[in-house]
Amino acid sequence: MTKALTIIAAGASTTIQDRGRFGYRDLGVPESGALDNLNFRLANALVGNDANTGALEMLLMGPTLEVGARSVRVALAGSNATIEIEGVRIPAGRSVRIGRGTRFRVGPLTGSTCAYLAVEGGFDLPLSLDSLSTLPRAAIGGFQGRPLHIGDVLPLVRNDAAKRAETMVPQHAATVRSHVIHVVLGPQRDHFTDAAVETFLGGTYTISRNWDRMGMRLEGPKLEHARGHDIVSDGIAAGAIQVPGTGQPILLLADHPTTGGYPKIATVISADLPEVARRSPGSTIRFAAIDITNAERRRRSQENAFQSFLASLRPVSG
Repeated sequence: MTKALTIIAAGASTTIQDRGRFGYRDLGVPESGALDNLNFRLANALVGNDANTGALEMLLMGPTLEVGARSVRVALAGSNATIEIEGVRIPAGRSVRIGRGTRFRVGPLTGSTCAYLAVEGGFDLPLSLDSLSTLPRAAIGGFQGRPLHIGDVLPLVRNDAAKRAETMVPQHAATVRSHVIHVVLGPQRDHFTDAAVETFLGGTYTISRNWDRMGMRLEGPKLEHARGHDIVSDGIAAGAIQVPGTGQPILLLADHPTTGGYPKIATVISADLPEVARRSPGSTIRFAAIDITNAERRRRSQENAFQSFLASLRPVSG
């Protein structure tokens, strides 16, 4: 046996992600990285890792793994699912040490579409363009540049987890969910009629089954273009909401293309992107417009609150 985790069942879509690769947009390479950067960082904090240590990002259904190292410490964050170890269930928000030869699984994700499994020490894999994030469309990063398959053997940095008390979130802690997703209008607000903007902000959209790390198609009231649905291709950021000729919005996520030729009616603020990632296909979404100053204020407030939350993590007693 080697210091590794072996994939026994891969889950619906499991990839290795860190906070992303930055500085390569001019080469057509998006940042990628964790869809929900808050729960990604929480999972790492629970096992004592640096905030940017690569972790398993799971969508809809988690994997089953077998421990090849002497022991590993893992933690799940971002879902109401549990880590199941030989009939014992460890809740999300708590680390656990698992010995060699043991199989464990993360079952169907509940309460969120997206969750993270961090391993103490992280994965012993090479960086690709300064990041461990998997970008399947370019076949770079993570493990062979793709989602994980049955039989994959993921090498670990550590062969043995540190002998210490486990860590957990406070029992009274609750995940704050936003019912409305905040956006800044534009950058092509002028390519839409006033009625379209009013419809976009007043309507309810359903997240299509056509959903992946690149983006999600939204189904709902049709949005009317003021002067055509084609523009000269320009830059795209995560959270941009394009509207093609169908009039149905497309909300772009971490693996979005770096440029695009459809006008963008609005952009989701960075503070609300983690909440977008938690929404499941078939659920509804509504939007509210704020200005850039308030968007920045919300992001600073969110980060301050998150750092206070990390400081409240405590050892498991008993």
